[in-house]
Amino acid sequence: MFGRRKKNTLISEHEAEARGQEQPRLAPRSPSEALKPALAPPPPPRLRRRRGGMISVLSGLLTLVVALALAGVLGFTMLQQEVTAPGPLQNDKVVLIPRNTGTSAIAGILKEEGVINQPFLFEVYALINRQRGQLKAGEFQFKAGISIQETIDTLVQGKAILHSITIPEGLTSEQIVSRLYENEILTGDITETPREGTLLPDTYKFERGTTRQQIINTMQAAQRQALNQIWQRRSSELPIKSPQELVILASIVEKETGRADERTRVAGVFINRLMKRMKLQSDPTIVYGLVGGKGTLGRGILRSEIEAATPYNTYVIEGLPPGPIANPGRAALEAVANPSRTKDLYFVADGSGGHAFAETYEQHQRNVVRWRQLEKAKPAPDGGNVDRVVDPEAPGQSGAVDDGLSSLRGTADSRSADAARPIVGANGAAGRARGFDASEGTEKDPLKNKTFDLTNPKTVPDLKRP
Repeated sequence: MFGRRKKNTLISEHEAEARGQEQPRLAPRSPSEALKPALAPPPPPRLRRRRGGMISVLSGLLTLVVALALAGVLGFTMLQQEVTAPGPLQNDKVVLIPRNTGTSAIAGILKEEGVINQPFLFEVYALINRQRGQLKAGEFQFKAGISIQETIDTLVQGKAILHSITIPEGLTSEQIVSRLYENEILTGDITETPREGTLLPDTYKFERGTTRQQIINTMQAAQRQALNQIWQRRSSELPIKSPQELVILASIVEKETGRADERTRVAGVFINRLMKRMKLQSDPTIVYGLVGGKGTLGRGILRSEIEAATPYNTYVIEGLPPGPIANPGRAALEAVANPSRTKDLYFVADGSGGHAFAETYEQHQRNVVRWRQLEKAKPAPDGGNVDRVVDPEAPGQSGAVDDGLSSLRGTADSRSADAARPIVGANGAAGRARGFDASEGTEKDPLKNKTFDLTNPKTVPDLKRP
């Protein structure tokens, strides 16, 4: 074993010599030294690189950005808490924001009205959310305790208070204009009185500050749209040649009955008469030719007025009058476009708010007698705005129910604009009071530029044809 070890040692020395390296010779160690571990050589020194200036700048900027981001998040969180917190308003309140009001002025108004208590915060939040130019004017209702964020949302979304105005069917254009001027919420003037029959009666909603002319424009647009739709689905058998003629007849139907279940049948009577070239004999057309857009006649219709040849007197002229006598509603337009298919040629009030219809004159006469019997049992009307026939030449017949002319006509049913009771018509007809506001246009009425020979009914133009 010892010899083999030595040999290995000698081989190691020879190898060392062959490699050109000198094998260090170790001194013999003492037993105590042999037990001690050899110390490892120290590590080589680490080389430190010097940081460049650009890296230092980038590091600083990154630190600054992170700090600013954290500050921004913290600030936005605090801002969000402030703008979503309940506001100072104790009770619901309506506030008017005028048109062309800037964000700062709006914030001031809201502060004065007690809606918010931090106008600067209101402006900042609107700026951050890019809503400064989206705040709308109008009349807004703010709920109690509304926050700044909810206040801005209300103004941006335009949730303004809507007012409404109702225009009843059967009013003339001049009366509609007067009604619009009576509304104090609307503003501005109306440039000119619209042509008769060009306005659609309905309930219209609007914001405070809306002009009266805007309401007129809306009514005219609604009428054109409704008329176009109704005209497209009209009956093919009508003797009506144009949408304007449909409006004319619908205005007469509107004045003759206020009952929805009768409109198509009343329209059918007039259609049948046009087909047979019978005169329409409608009292409201007489009144329209007498008072011109001002309202009711305020007295009875005289015998001379029924017999007078005027463009609107359908007891004298054949066919339709030259223009509408009111602004009919959608239901009246629909009734004329698709009337009931009957053979009725007459109708008279039945004493209950409706009418009794007849195909022959004999049947109609029996209906008239029945109605007169009902009327005799009722107290006489007390005047007011009742438009009925008065025959000054008949003894004791002033304001009489029976004018002695019922055999000449059968369709008239005059009504008061304001009375809420059954009233007497020109043919002794009675019906529920409802909008008898007939008139004959304004100073712009085109009829005033036309010439008619009214001394002879036969020379009055046949206005049934276009």
